[in-house]
Amino acid sequence: MSEKIIEEVTAYIEGKRDLFINVSDSIWGYAETRFEEFESAALLCKALEQEGFSVARDVAGLATGFIGSFGDGSPVIAILGEFDALASLSQQAGAAVFDPVVPGANGHGCGHNLLGAGSLAAAFAVKDYLQEHKISGTVRYYGCPAEESGSGKAFMARAGLFQDVDVAFCWHPATMNVVMHMSSLANLHVHFKFAGRSAHAAAAPHLGRSALDAVELMNVGVNYLREHMISDARIHYAVTNTGGFAPNVVQAEAEVNYLVRAPRSSQVAELFERVLDVARGAALMTGTEMSYHYEGGASNLIPNAALEGKMHEFLSGLELPVYTEDELAFAREIFAVIPEEDKTSASRQNGKAVHDMLSARPLASFVAPLMESMRIMPASTDVGDVSWNVPTAQCVTATWAYATPVHAWQTVAQGKSSYAHKGMLLAGKVMACTAIAALLDPALIKLAKAELAERLEGESYVSPFPDDVMPPNLSFSQSAGGASTEQTPVNV
Repeated sequence: MSEKIIEEVTAYIEGKRDLFINVSDSIWGYAETRFEEFESAALLCKALEQEGFSVARDVAGLATGFIGSFGDGSPVIAILGEFDALASLSQQAGAAVFDPVVPGANGHGCGHNLLGAGSLAAAFAVKDYLQEHKISGTVRYYGCPAEESGSGKAFMARAGLFQDVDVAFCWHPATMNVVMHMSSLANLHVHFKFAGRSAHAAAAPHLGRSALDAVELMNVGVNYLREHMISDARIHYAVTNTGGFAPNVVQAEAEVNYLVRAPRSSQVAELFERVLDVARGAALMTGTEMSYHYEGGASNLIPNAALEGKMHEFLSGLELPVYTEDELAFAREIFAVIPEEDKTSASRQNGKAVHDMLSARPLASFVAPLMESMRIMPASTDVGDVSWNVPTAQCVTATWAYATPVHAWQTVAQGKSSYAHKGMLLAGKVMACTAIAALLDPALIKLAKAELAERLEGESYVSPFPDDVMPPNLSFSQSAGGASTEQTPVNV
């Protein structure tokens, strides 16, 4: 049965490869950041509707969130798609030197153009299987905006949009082919604002109350806090408003963004309260007023070995991409300009034998073994909020040269490469095959649900941010419009 599923899915996705590549390249060109992915979302919705999916837009208060559905009845399969870019990562495609299309503009430094299109391929293939074999079941493509710190999936989960889903699948571009058996760091993204009183810094400093002093004292206090928190926790900050550029004026306002991470959501909540106390203390010390609001948050990822085992079976059974000499030549050019620190980190993570092999031929053409023990990924993803509600499995496939760092210009440069497209289509096939296997095997779904319940140990899902926190109410005219980059003609 598995071989037959592989055969049908491969034929379908390869038959529509140009469509999926065009969607991916178009989204790469739009390069829209969190909550502003209007053109990307519109393109994906159009593709879904043309394929026969019904599309619900503006879900969970997300102007760029949507769900495309096909079929009826259960089981219900969710395929998760992302499409947001990152700020200040504009880069020419196919260039192995730093060369922004528009300096300071956006770029797809995490490969979400590939992610969204690969998931679209999976959803289309599952839809085709349902239709051709006339079986009961529903496939949904979840258009999830703002994965990069905005946490669109967390808003969807809080709104109950996964309550009737049986299993969910996702993937991510990477430098290896492997099924993830990992947790992730939960996080909270919070914006702090301090309000003081301006004054002449020389003539009347005693009349001023410096908001910038408050920001600096908060940062100092949090830095001292680092010694007294668990070793797996992380706290990052960025000063977003220093209150002006005149040193002879006491700054009446200043702002700072904080990202608090830890292995479990409950640990993040505890640590955030301590950060909040530091902020209150900074305000008291400076005679200023402090306010804050949530920018986003994500729960830790709950792995699911039952689904992951099946996903690994299909990843191992599918034909892996074959690379041309031109593709290998460009991958070597990219590898040559990757910082040595990143290469050293990749060597430690993958082992010397793998490192030496991929240093010479930096496109992975093998499937890594399925992880036997769970690891904690030192990063965060709002897929975690889905995984608390429904059994979820993910894979990564080789879309970038070995050791490519994410959130870097080298990632953007490879985002439209032919080998990135090959990895994207492989991921689509893996997710589609695993989803179809779940459709045909109620026992697999039952096993996955039982495992999720066991891993949660009776703990229920709690949104990482309060119920009154809503996503930004943006319209297309308000958005920055992506501002990357070169545009690819859209034809879906």
